[in-house]
Amino acid sequence: MAHNGGMAHRILVADDDRAIRDAVGRALELEGYDVATVPDGAAALERTMTDPPDLLVLDVMMPGVDGLAVCRSLRRQGDHTPILVLTARTEVSDRVSGLDAGADDYLPKPFALDELLARVRALLRRAQPPTGDTGGRVTVADLVIDEPARRAWRGDRELELTKTEFDLLAHLAVNAGIVLGHTSIYEAIWDYDFGPESKALAVYIGYLRRKTEEQGEPRLIQTVRGVGYTLRPE
Repeated sequence: MAHNGGMAHRILVADDDRAIRDAVGRALELEGYDVATVPDGAAALERTMTDPPDLLVLDVMMPGVDGLAVCRSLRRQGDHTPILVLTARTEVSDRVSGLDAGADDYLPKPFALDELLARVRALLRRAQPPTGDTGGRVTVADLVIDEPARRAWRGDRELELTKTEFDLLAHLAVNAGIVLGHTSIYEAIWDYDFGPESKALAVYIGYLRRKTEEQGEPRLIQTVRGVGYTLRPE
């Protein structure tokens, strides 16, 4: 699973906490990944330029150049390498800052290594170009999703979505009108059910709503309390 065309995926881990850096690096190496570790954001940017990884794992809180600055810098340069940010902050606004900066997923500390590995697998899998017939366009009301091109529009407005947001919106759209449970969504998008205590899905749904409901547009993503979510026009 860690291999791409016979070669191990390269992962760069940046964290100023040596214990976490070493533990994460070891866990990824045991999974068969080719891992490099650096202690700060400046080193992460330099390493990304000289030896581009397939995925970055970035701690948000690093001295000097922090994880969010690394995200913003890479995205400004047009670098779309998948980024997983690690954050000790638990406020939703702090997680949203990471996604706004261009990260594809976030993981709050402390985390289980199994969950980290699941997020890494999901991000690497989604970074692969689609193969075969991907089903073309999906339309629900004024929402249009072009799965092969990984683009989405609400009316005439193109939505700026991260990989995770796009996959979640497309999954809801393909199953429009069907109420999807939390577990089934976690399995489909993250390949792993993070359990009833996880707030990751609620955060992503909220973030997706912000992007799909501008200028008084009717709500598309509906919450079915105690069950999950469904995409259907109000």
